[in-house]
Amino acid sequence: MLHLDGAHLEGGGQLVRTAVALAAVTGEEVTVERLRAGRETPGLRPQHLAAVRAVAGCCGARVDGLAVGSDRLIFRPGPLRETHGRVEVGTAGAVPLVLQAWLPVALAAGGSITVAGGTEVPLGPTVDYADRVLFSFLRAHGARISLELRNRGYAPRGGGEVSVAVSPGTLAPLDPENVPVVPGAISAAANLPAHVPARQLAAAREVLEPVTGPLGEAVVDLRGGGVSTGSSITCWAGPKGTSALGRRGLPAERVGRAAARALLGEVLLPGQVDARLADQLLVYLARYGGVFTATGCTRHAGTVSWLLGEFGLPVSHGPGDGGGVLFSG
Repeated sequence: MLHLDGAHLEGGGQLVRTAVALAAVTGEEVTVERLRAGRETPGLRPQHLAAVRAVAGCCGARVDGLAVGSDRLIFRPGPLRETHGRVEVGTAGAVPLVLQAWLPVALAAGGSITVAGGTEVPLGPTVDYADRVLFSFLRAHGARISLELRNRGYAPRGGGEVSVAVSPGTLAPLDPENVPVVPGAISAAANLPAHVPARQLAAAREVLEPVTGPLGEAVVDLRGGGVSTGSSITCWAGPKGTSALGRRGLPAERVGRAAARALLGEVLLPGQVDARLADQLLVYLARYGGVFTATGCTRHAGTVSWLLGEFGLPVSHGPGDGGGVLFSG
């Protein structure tokens, strides 16, 4: 059994999610201790429990310590199997982060999952980033992934619901040259007037299109009903993406411009993928090989790199010849 320090390096939820995903795909039992020890609220939170349950369902894992506040988790995976399930985060915890843990296992075994919680939450990727940036990158390498966004869920109430289906298969070695660099944006809102997402998108286009040219996809997604109220905008250009969330008192134009300016910042930096995408790709890099450059190396990427080495799946990173950070598997 592999023993891991859950407070090592970034020491947060990424470590927990990646550890159980790697345990499932390698068949290695793992114990993670001192879970999130350095956080203001240490131990497991509801969204971590949802991620572990999602992965456990793909391999019939036996899990000890699966409770809110637990500082120790033991994950004993069984054989991978195709499963079709549902996971409730129970809060506005980030649905895309649950999917991050589940997806590498589902790609090996196939299956589908419906996750209920927050689709757009602070400090996490939006569901549109997951679909248009991460999933699009993987689709360009042979992954067959479909996503249905049933409801959007914003903090603090959540209430979002996303269904994802995956066919089993092997990816081609990662190469960002396979990913079309077509700019796009989705401006979304729930239980707000239609002009809010429209103004977000218009402001983003004013910033982006003089540099990127016309957006290949420009979508306003206005939802009614549901339990939460909020707005968001996600912008991307191939394997680089950014997002911004609205809030009460913040003009919609500022939200749109913030996401667009952040994307231009990424586009102008050396590196083929954005720094957040890099840490999400490392598991696939280790399993399928390849090479890419990123605009930076986050603490999450350092944590995932360490975990991969612990599971015998090393990746390397260092300065790229043309700038940025070079990752290879």
